[in-house]
Amino acid sequence: MAILSTVKLSVCVLGQMTMSPVQRLGKMTVFFFWGLIHIFSLPLQIYKIVEQIFFIGMKSVFVICLTAAFTGMVLGLQGYYTLVKFGSEGMLGAAVALSLVREMGPVLTAIMVIGRAGSAMAAEIGIMRISEQIDALETMDINPVRYLVSPRIAAALISFPLLTALFDVIGIFGGYITGSLLLGINPGVYFARVESSVVMKDISGGFSKSIVFALVVVTVCCFKGYFTHLQTDGFGSKGVSLSTTSAVVLSCVLVLIADYVLTSILL
Repeated sequence: MAILSTVKLSVCVLGQMTMSPVQRLGKMTVFFFWGLIHIFSLPLQIYKIVEQIFFIGMKSVFVICLTAAFTGMVLGLQGYYTLVKFGSEGMLGAAVALSLVREMGPVLTAIMVIGRAGSAMAAEIGIMRISEQIDALETMDINPVRYLVSPRIAAALISFPLLTALFDVIGIFGGYITGSLLLGINPGVYFARVESSVVMKDISGGFSKSIVFALVVVTVCCFKGYFTHLQTDGFGSKGVSLSTTSAVVLSCVLVLIADYVLTSILL
């Protein structure tokens, strides 16, 4: 009987461990669709969308440019010392451009925005939840998802592709600084390889990834903040800190998983 009870308990624990993530995923999916649908509900929240574009996009420009410049320079340096072993250093422009446009541009842009704007989203909405501001919105018959989440989703869908494009361009020039100005590759050869190697499929694939990453980041960060009060291991200010940390970690992990899935589809 003791063995049977142990087996039953193990099965129950395993079932609970399996069902809990599935339930959270379903809840997050419904939350995302409600936020997406309310983007188009009237009256349109143009002012709030522009405000969020400024917060998510414009305020991230500096960190994106800085990260892109040094990423391109490192790619140029590492790529040169790899390609020179095969006498193919002239292909450095293609290597840098394709690495940035296909993979590193969308991924690093998303991770930088998570650290700068995604954490702020989760913390802001989490504080609104524990201070009962979201309850006050519901009392005034204002849909909190429409008011808080929808403008952020719309702003992210606009900002992420633009930031990714900026990252790609700055990164390519960073590779030019290392490859041509410091290591002596002909600038004409460098940019000719960039032009000949990057095709529209590569660019559209990078933008497709950035759009998916935008949806993932905003949904996870807003969801974690919105349901801060359901944290089982902390409440109040501690619950907000745990929600923010969880939002950043989960967003980064999901961005990398989504990147692998999209790469396998787009290639």
